Amino acid sequence: MSDEIINKVAASALVTIDLEEYYPKEEILVFDLKPHLFMELILKEKDFRTALQQFDWTPYQGKIAAVTCTADAIIPMWAYMLVATYLQPVTKDIIFGNEEAARKQLFIQNIAAIQASDYTDQRVVVKGCGDIPIGEFAYLEITKKLRPVAKSIMYGEPCSTVPIFKKK
Repeated sequence: MSDEIINKVAASALVTIDLEEYYPKEEILVFDLKPHLFMELILKEKDFRTALQQFDWTPYQGKIAAVTCTADAIIPMWAYMLVATYLQPVTKDIIFGNEEAARKQLFIQNIAAIQASDYTDQRVVVKGCGDIPIGEFAYLEITKKLRPVAKSIMYGEPCSTVPIFKKK
């Protein structure tokens, strides 16, 4: 009997995807319409336009802007369009929602950018543990992306996986 220890996990043909690698790392700044409303409740067009013209947009330079309104107010659609006209020239991207919603949308975009063809007929393990809390939506998105092409999809670590899908 040989005394050689063989790492069967390393020798297997498993491909590991760590979703933390696709977690958005860009800085996200929130632009809240609330402070630009009359009494933080009512949008007065003239005052709103003036407030946007006088606003210092430089902190948003090269950043992701999450546009939201935290006031319980009725905001006309054109107001968001107007904000976008000021943000677009300076930001990397503009997303509707709070910071969490923006991060989620960016995460989904990052997963969508994965080349599914790289995983054709591969046995894929989607890493389950990490330092960043990965939402359920990301696991759903990566499964949707890989299922049409992967030979099998598993969840967890290569040494201990939960089978998710196997092509028949």
